[in-house]
Amino acid sequence: MTQDAARPRRRWLLGLAALVAVALVAAGAVVATRLVSRSGPGPVAASATPTPSLTTGAPVTSSPTPPPPPGADVKGPLNFLIVGVDTRVTVPGWEPHADAVMVMRVEAGLKRAYLFSLPRDLVVDIPAFPKSGYPGGRTKLTHAMSYGSRVPGDKLHPSTAQGYELLRTTVSRYTGLRIDAGAVLTFFGFDRLVDALGGVDLYIDQRVASIHRRPDGQYRPHTASGYVGPQMVYEKGKRHLNGWQARDYARQRYIAGGDYARQRHQQQLIRALVRKILDQGLARDPDQVQQVVRTLGRTMVFVGGGRRVIDFAYALGGMPADGLVLVGLPGDGVRTGGAYRGEQLRPIGRQFISELRAGRADAFLTAHPTLRVKT
Repeated sequence: MTQDAARPRRRWLLGLAALVAVALVAAGAVVATRLVSRSGPGPVAASATPTPSLTTGAPVTSSPTPPPPPGADVKGPLNFLIVGVDTRVTVPGWEPHADAVMVMRVEAGLKRAYLFSLPRDLVVDIPAFPKSGYPGGRTKLTHAMSYGSRVPGDKLHPSTAQGYELLRTTVSRYTGLRIDAGAVLTFFGFDRLVDALGGVDLYIDQRVASIHRRPDGQYRPHTASGYVGPQMVYEKGKRHLNGWQARDYARQRYIAGGDYARQRHQQQLIRALVRKILDQGLARDPDQVQQVVRTLGRTMVFVGGGRRVIDFAYALGGMPADGLVLVGLPGDGVRTGGAYRGEQLRPIGRQFISELRAGRADAFLTAHPTLRVKT
């Protein structure tokens, strides 16, 4: 493949990394409503119209006008909602829960993006949703997916796509951000993707003991009293993780810092994945590019408001490797009469969202550097 031919493929892949790597770390399972197109622009036919030469009069072939690249008309700012969903498909009638909710804001020039998480237990106003018969109420954010997924008259087959619709509306109203596109995805292809990349290098910032896995990667037995048996432990320091280890590490929330630490670890893993894809120069290996694309296609459902994932991916392809800024929004527990109700963002977290909406996120983060997630 020539350098010129590889460039469009590289732009597409890097944009895909910036968008999809976010989704890959979110925990959950997907009910696939449809697969998005993964093909790039078709070949351009050469024009056979001759034009006279200014020097010899011999006919020459004029160069065709290339079509615009995918997503050439995509402009910022853009807001993406990435959701990891726990569907427990083996349990009939289990309503999907949003275990990870991430928002990525891409600024107007498409050169800088901010990624932040909303707590799954964030107390929010969930609007009425006639499709599922939900009357509306104030409760935890994770329940928006559950309540929206209910199909009247069919308790055995909840709709994850329908639940995503209500969650998207809820997040948009809470943040004041218009959601342009989003994704829900599965745990199950994540292991294969990370392994296809040769694993991922990550700095583990605290000791994490897994409640789900043994050191050999097998699942720990679950009894009436909880999980039992030896635990996989991720010690602090620089580590190389394979697929199941990366996914397992990003799932853990019964650790120091709770769900806020899990959000941080998911974001750090996103950054590590993006760097891995960039550093390996995958665009120079067409076979590996196609392998990654096929893996993503099996594990992700993209909701693009009429646009294909390739449109957004190509538009984001010019973002530099350090253009993705990770932001951690602190929160506190909400209690009523001593009973725990959920979480709320601290004022500084709500202020960040307001400044982000106004296009002043960089200045706000400069004034409040502790909000930046270290990698």
